[in-house]
Amino acid sequence: MLSLYQDACQYIPGGVNSPVRAFRSVGGEPVFFKKALGSRITAADGRSFIDYVGSWGPMILGHAHPQVIAAVQKVAADGLSFGAPTELETALARRVVELMPSIELVRFVSSGTEATMSAIRLARGFTGRDTIVKFEGCYHGHSDSLLIKAGSGALTLGVPTSPGVPKALAAHTVTLNYNDAAQVRDVFAKIGHQIACVIVEPVAGNMNCVPPVPDFLQTLRQECDRSGALLILDEVMTGFRVALGGAQAVYGVRPDLTTLGKIIGGGMPVGAFGGRRDVMEHLAPLGPVYQAGTLSGNPVAMAAGLTTLELISAPGFHARLAATTDTLMQRLATAAARADIPLATNHVCGMFGLFFTGERQVDTFTKVMASDAQRFKRFFHAMLDAGVYLAPSAFEAGFLSAAHTPEDIDLTVAAAEKVFAGLHSA
Repeated sequence: MLSLYQDACQYIPGGVNSPVRAFRSVGGEPVFFKKALGSRITAADGRSFIDYVGSWGPMILGHAHPQVIAAVQKVAADGLSFGAPTELETALARRVVELMPSIELVRFVSSGTEATMSAIRLARGFTGRDTIVKFEGCYHGHSDSLLIKAGSGALTLGVPTSPGVPKALAAHTVTLNYNDAAQVRDVFAKIGHQIACVIVEPVAGNMNCVPPVPDFLQTLRQECDRSGALLILDEVMTGFRVALGGAQAVYGVRPDLTTLGKIIGGGMPVGAFGGRRDVMEHLAPLGPVYQAGTLSGNPVAMAAGLTTLELISAPGFHARLAATTDTLMQRLATAAARADIPLATNHVCGMFGLFFTGERQVDTFTKVMASDAQRFKRFFHAMLDAGVYLAPSAFEAGFLSAAHTPEDIDLTVAAAEKVFAGLHSA
């Protein structure tokens, strides 16, 4: 009899609808899930896990929060999508603008990829320039302009990371080192007049969790101001997760444009981009930069997102989430040290990263890639066997929710202690 994964492989490329789900980084077959509640997620075969993936970030309240589910059910009963305006779109837009002062106007889309793609098109249209700057290890979706890795030097032609991406696009994409402010200043001194925008994850979440070093984001703001380029903060992952006002509130940086997703859909497919009024007014139907989407702002996603934002706006919500995450990271680090396992951790509020490395601080793509991916594989599968579900890659961030309890933390740390002992003796 075929496994669920083998069956899926007959009809879906690689058996999955997003590559990291395939477990290629860690080996073995992916777990298929059927339901989740709070901090727990249940596999199709009945196994239960403490979940630290949270649908890659949006489940900040925990899975199947009753108020979010009730809001979705109520709205869905009246129709799933109209392809026309609804009051819910305005209500969610108003809330986003209230919570993120840098956003004066916002446009909803259906995915993070769509949000970043549209924001870059808008930046190019607004500035009349073609070149964009991005950073190694930051992921902004799979649109062509963003699937470019660095060449042999900062100003050499980039290289497409996927077949199907025209090489000509690489000439308009400069890929730099995350957290290297000196390199940013050097590149802007040479070609600043050509740069339409800089796009960056303010806390990198796609090379695991790597926070910005002091002054890095501020340098981006200063160089964009000097050159007339736009600064785009990709807060698809960090928006409303690391603080109610996003990473831009944590680090005190005001972008020209912000991209959002995940939490603003409460688990439903959603994305958004917004920012300065003068820039956003270049979008159709007000301006010449075209962007459209049939399912954009659909009422089900709007209801889920609006309810989620209201619930996480409760006083002390993010402080409690940060405290839980801090406790988990400290206890895991202590357990690893006792077992003589080199482990570094990063975390910002409810977002975290684990690195099997002797480095005291993991703050660059190079340090991330030098961590022990083979040891992570063994750790991942042993934790999975112990009932703890982590991201199936050494290069993806983990996430906590408000539903994670002290008991969850105790069970996770107890499992890790046993696993670390096994890793040490292996």
